[in-house]
Amino acid sequence: MTATPDVWKIASVGDAARARAAVDRVATAGGAPALDRARLLTSLTARLRRCLDQGGTWELRLHARPTAAAGEGRLEVSLRPADSPVPDPDVESALACALPHRPAPDGPAVDRTLPEALLRADENTAAVLEVLDEQERLVRLHLEELHQTNQGVLALHSDLEAAVLAQRELLEAERTARAEAERARRLLTFLGDASAAITASLSHTAILRRLSGMLVPEYAEHLDVWLFDEEDAEQQEYGADAQHLRERPAVAVAAARTGRPQHAAAHAGKLPGTDDLPSSAPPPRRPVLAIPLVAHRQLGVLTLTAPGPRFDADTTVMLVELARRVGVALDNARRYEQYRDTAETLQHAQLTDLPTVPGLLLAARYLPATRGLNIGGDWYDAFLQPDGSLLAVIGDVTGHGLHAAVVMGQLRTALRAYAVENDSPGDILTHLHRMLRHLQPELYATAMIARFRPGEPGVVWASAGHPPAVVRDADGTVRVLNAKPGVMLGIPVPYAYADQRADLPAGSSLVLYTDGLVERRAQGIDPGIERLGRALGTLTTAELGQHLDAAADALLKPLLHDSERDDDVCVLMCHTMTPAGGEPRWEGDGGPSPTRRPGGGSPRGSVEDTRREGGCRESF
Repeated sequence: MTATPDVWKIASVGDAARARAAVDRVATAGGAPALDRARLLTSLTARLRRCLDQGGTWELRLHARPTAAAGEGRLEVSLRPADSPVPDPDVESALACALPHRPAPDGPAVDRTLPEALLRADENTAAVLEVLDEQERLVRLHLEELHQTNQGVLALHSDLEAAVLAQRELLEAERTARAEAERARRLLTFLGDASAAITASLSHTAILRRLSGMLVPEYAEHLDVWLFDEEDAEQQEYGADAQHLRERPAVAVAAARTGRPQHAAAHAGKLPGTDDLPSSAPPPRRPVLAIPLVAHRQLGVLTLTAPGPRFDADTTVMLVELARRVGVALDNARRYEQYRDTAETLQHAQLTDLPTVPGLLLAARYLPATRGLNIGGDWYDAFLQPDGSLLAVIGDVTGHGLHAAVVMGQLRTALRAYAVENDSPGDILTHLHRMLRHLQPELYATAMIARFRPGEPGVVWASAGHPPAVVRDADGTVRVLNAKPGVMLGIPVPYAYADQRADLPAGSSLVLYTDGLVERRAQGIDPGIERLGRALGTLTTAELGQHLDAAADALLKPLLHDSERDDDVCVLMCHTMTPAGGEPRWEGDGGPSPTRRPGGGSPRGSVEDTRREGGCRESF
């Protein structure tokens, strides 16, 4: 390395070229990389050109300094005016280049020709160009890699876009599936609720009323039910003109004729399970769906007008299934009504007219249950015996329906037959018990018989598991005949019933009743008997003696304030009084008197009126 800087005087282009060649020689000797030499010489050439443009003489100082690293150095080149000790900041800022090793100290006098310097400049240029070629190759390689990357990114973007689109489609499909599932669940829930509602009643008018309330207006703008049985009834009542009482739409007629659901609209609906009417038929204002009501036979046609521009396919499937269930419910209601009417006819045919006897007033009431099959085995009876005494009977056969009514009729007939030969209430019940055990071993009954004999101020009675009778004395005192009753009739054990006796002077009232009057599920029977006693105590002797029918109604009113009853109610009231002319004298010709009793009409009429008030028939 040069210990002191070399100084070159530059006043012309030749001086500048020789100084540049010297700098190149030192940088080359110091092992400076070609690119570093090229940068140094390029910057130096630009400064030398500026100096020559300014004119004058310039000094170029070339100084190779050692560095802290062993064997290495640093080449510094600076320019300044030869006549100025202060360097020009625009030109004098030192140019530097690192030298990997120290150059040989050949001194500043060594010079070379300009052609040689020019050739060396080309070597530097070639080195730079080689580096540039390598860099271009690397750039091309990187550009290719970048292009491939861009293509991959574009492909990835395309895949991501396709994935997003597929995900969006999946989400939309899932949303649609959930909506359809929710709609199907709602339709199934409605179908279940509607089925439960229409099967909860055994009245066809109530079924149709509930059906209308459920379908209108959400599933139908309007509905019409065409029942063939009703049309037959109209034709029987009004003759052939009844065919013109109600015009039927063509779609309903087609459904009745084919037995298949029919759809009528301006355009074919292609609804599942339905047929479209031919386009030649005049289209209705809105689409109409006519569905046959079928059970074991075709009962009628349900015609629905669409609530909107069309019927939905899923809703149509639900409506067809609902119509099938409505048909079954209507058929069950028809069967029930026929069964009930038969049982009612049988039962009320056996409710006797009460006899009219001096010294004794009778009044009876019968009210069927309002829930379930409202025909049971409750009955009352009152008739004269050959010896002139009168038997008042109240009874209750277990169960409801036609079978209970039939057994009740058998018991009533048998009791009258046994009463011809036995005047003892206990003996009559004993015979009835024996008969029921043999004829109906799985059916039981309760009964109570009270015998009134002319001239005796008392009553003889016997009970077979029946609720105790309640007595109101002439002074208003109420007591219960609570002697232990015998077993129920028909219980599979031998039993003999005993007679009981109770005082019943003139002005007293005896109330026989069935458990439907006093028994409630949540309370039992004893509180009901207490209520009956309180209600009987509110009646006066004058009311009982003058208007026993009105008194019977007044007695029942507070006990049956609720309109719903699970069991039949049967009441027989007996009021004793002293007839005008002294001792009571009863007719004893052996048969019941068909005459009307004091204080009102026949008991049969009062019972039928009460039945109509308490029945469960509904209208639509």
